[in-house]
Amino acid sequence: MNDQATATARAIEVDYDLAYPPEKVWRTLTEPDLLAKWLMPNDIAPRVGHRFTFQTDPVPAAGFDGVVHCEVLAVEKTRRISYAWRGGQIDTVVTWTLTATATGTRLHLEHAGFGPADEMAFKGLGEGWRKMKGGRILEVLANL
Repeated sequence: MNDQATATARAIEVDYDLAYPPEKVWRTLTEPDLLAKWLMPNDIAPRVGHRFTFQTDPVPAAGFDGVVHCEVLAVEKTRRISYAWRGGQIDTVVTWTLTATATGTRLHLEHAGFGPADEMAFKGLGEGWRKMKGGRILEVLANL
């Protein structure tokens, strides 16, 4: 990215306080079947360089065919996973950071790299990530 793009890029950041240990939370982020139960069908593997996709409903008006193309960029088992997130017009990076707490895990999401032309995706994904708090991920964790 050039300096101007870096200066205007924005990120969505959300924290989730989960009453489960990092090992369980890690599983919900890195095991395809568990991740699909709360996010989207996928073929993730926690290996740097692994390419995978998420599948969801297309949004033709936004130029999105329903496929998010990803590549794992960084992995620190039970602590952090980062992957490229490319779908429609956006080319961004999702990073999940897990921190053990006295009551479970603080899960931090950073979805970074949104430019000025990505306003619709920034708003839509921001709402989606924030609504996830207390949502389906808790149901998946409760059943592990």
